[in-house]
Amino acid sequence: MKKWSFSLLRLWAIMLKEFIQMRRDPLTFGILVAIPLMQLILFGYAINTNPKQLPTAVISSDHTPFTRALISGIKNTDYFKVVNQAKSEEQADDLLAKGDVQFIISIPSNFTRDLIRGQRPQLSVDADATDPVASGSALKAIPILIDQIFNPLLVGNLRYLRATPPPIDVVAHAKYNPEALTEYNIVPGLLGVVLTMTMILVTGLAITREHELGTMESLLATPAKSLEVMIGKILPYIIVGYIQVGLIIISALILFHVPLFGSLILLILATLPFISANLAIGISFSSIARNQLQAVQLTFFFFLPSILLSGFMFPFRGMPTWAQYLGNCLPLTHFVRIVRGIMLKGNDLMQIWPEMWPMLIFMLIVILIGAKMYRRTLD
Repeated sequence: MKKWSFSLLRLWAIMLKEFIQMRRDPLTFGILVAIPLMQLILFGYAINTNPKQLPTAVISSDHTPFTRALISGIKNTDYFKVVNQAKSEEQADDLLAKGDVQFIISIPSNFTRDLIRGQRPQLSVDADATDPVASGSALKAIPILIDQIFNPLLVGNLRYLRATPPPIDVVAHAKYNPEALTEYNIVPGLLGVVLTMTMILVTGLAITREHELGTMESLLATPAKSLEVMIGKILPYIIVGYIQVGLIIISALILFHVPLFGSLILLILATLPFISANLAIGISFSSIARNQLQAVQLTFFFFLPSILLSGFMFPFRGMPTWAQYLGNCLPLTHFVRIVRGIMLKGNDLMQIWPEMWPMLIFMLIVILIGAKMYRRTLD
């Protein structure tokens, strides 16, 4: 019976041993504390499904006190932030295609004349609906906004215009995703999410596994130089990454009927720096991690803010300024915009370039850091 008796002393010894093991592995303990804290901060402060102060371009062909009051009211609202008064529809459409603005509000030349005559002039509102959540609330707020702006102006002989229907006919156009289909928003973004997860994870695990099994030393005993070893390990995963790209694009087109308005070749070329950057991150993590478990933990530590701050799941413009700055430092943020822009908007190279160069700079910096850390590890 004695050998089955429970001993508090032995229990304490095992608990003490586990705490000592934690102290010897500060990276794992730090990540286990940091990830819940990161989730709390990001979900509590950065995530907002009702974005406001959305960038808006205004085209006004009528310059009267009524139209000036309309533009002033739009500027003062919580939902719209006028960042550009475009001179032409072509300029405004280009801003919308590049993602510089979320809305285009067009005021026709006969707006005031038709308003005074009671002919309900049209106010055209074009919205970038690639993210339906970001534009939905603002579009619903426009009729209320119109009443707030014009009711104080409709006095005297114009007082009758306050009656229903409203004196202005708001015509909203949800461009690029007119039916507000969730698949159009989610599926293109999944291309970047899947590549981020798999490329970082497989690279970190593959190299860490080589160290654990002792095969890396055998590889280094060959005449191959460290740079040749690193490139030789990266290139196969680039090929694997493009296989994933092909599968996801085919699935998007056939299973989910997501359109591809842009160039498939441009999309494939724009994917290369993104894959390379993620592989370089994986190499850097493999240099820091002591085992495969730590490599997995570091991958999730990077993956969590990437998926939450990229605009893939939640509206990017709904986040606070500090979260947007942080999100713009992550390659997934720019790649999601590139994929949605090419597939849904038909963007060309010049239109995606503002998202390409930050990703290229990130790729070069991470490759240099990864190569330096990897070479130090090998030496």
